[in-house]
Amino acid sequence: MTQFTLHTTALFDPQIKKVRKNISIEVDSSTGLIVQVFERDDGKRPFETVMKDGDIDLRGKYVLPGLVDSHTHVFLHSYDEAGALQQKRDESIVERVLRGANHCKLALMAGYTTYRDLGSEGMQEFDANMRDSIARGIIPGPRLFVATKVIASTGSFECRTENASGGHCLPASADAVDGPEACRQAVRRRIAAGADIIKFFADYRRRIMRSPPPSSTRISPAHEEMKMIVSEAALARCPVSAHCCTLEGALAAIDAGVDSIEHGYFATDEMFARMVDRNVIFVPTLAIAEKLHAKRFDQILRQVKRAHELGVRIACGGDTGTYPHGDNVRELELMIQAGIPVADVLEACTVGGWEACGRDLCGRRFGWFEQGLQADIVALEGDPEVSPEALRKVDFVMKDAQVWKRDGKFTQS
Repeated sequence: MTQFTLHTTALFDPQIKKVRKNISIEVDSSTGLIVQVFERDDGKRPFETVMKDGDIDLRGKYVLPGLVDSHTHVFLHSYDEAGALQQKRDESIVERVLRGANHCKLALMAGYTTYRDLGSEGMQEFDANMRDSIARGIIPGPRLFVATKVIASTGSFECRTENASGGHCLPASADAVDGPEACRQAVRRRIAAGADIIKFFADYRRRIMRSPPPSSTRISPAHEEMKMIVSEAALARCPVSAHCCTLEGALAAIDAGVDSIEHGYFATDEMFARMVDRNVIFVPTLAIAEKLHAKRFDQILRQVKRAHELGVRIACGGDTGTYPHGDNVRELELMIQAGIPVADVLEACTVGGWEACGRDLCGRRFGWFEQGLQADIVALEGDPEVSPEALRKVDFVMKDAQVWKRDGKFTQS
């Protein structure tokens, strides 16, 4: 039997940002899709007559769509354990692949059925290989939308040390470009390598070591190069994400036509107004900001609250990997701490995540409950709108109509 039904008493519908009562969802494990969503009348028809062999009873749980982490790095583990440069220098390819597989399972068990992975961090195109291994059922994990290498100008996002003597002794994390034509070629390389999304660095440190000070972070690549990246990606029907830690870089990336801004730690109302006008998604990555920008973190939280007030489209992604996979919900907790209503945060981590992955450009629909969507379903032990800690109590996980966690334990369908 490939078709069966999940029965709920409390289902969060992100399209209306409210809980619906007594909803049942029929799914098909052969297609991985939702067949139908219907409301029960347990008063007119006793539940015992509705529940059939093979159905799943999620009554008493808080049910919502599978969560989407919109900014991850599957090949990184927490910076509290080792910095990114140390991981690239000291860990073998095999170790990093095995770690990545473990990270993917941890994410799935935490309720994350989709990952937008924004850069392989020195692992070339292995993120695309990891994506395909998950899709083929070789290892458990979220569906991945990957960027492979990021695009950045020469001398910016590259592994360098004081002893490099002009060379690079660590794996390259970027596809280095200079000039619009090189940007065009780099986008084509990324697409050919299997990228689902193009990511470029709108700004980064152009000079390193003891001098000059941190203000040396500057726009990179140039504006005309950004426009070429976006226009070439559009020919491949591929969304574009921009790493932006300066206001200058963010404004240039928005003007170039990117789909999402990552980080944006020095935002202004003007920047947010431009994002609203151009329908640019904001992924504020609060979970890593909490660690790296502790001195001004309250200000960053206020900026995210302001973005929400001004109507900026927000998606949830904490730069996961820089802090532990499996602890993804820290990003949601910080958004709630910033003052964003829980229902809006859940919508940003479901429907907003689908939009960040490219909307219909990503080739499938997920993040809400409707006939024909991917059957990604998560059940919590409690109501996060009452107790946010319920986000950490994941009892049930289904991805593509396959059950991966039940009664709080890992299982294989």
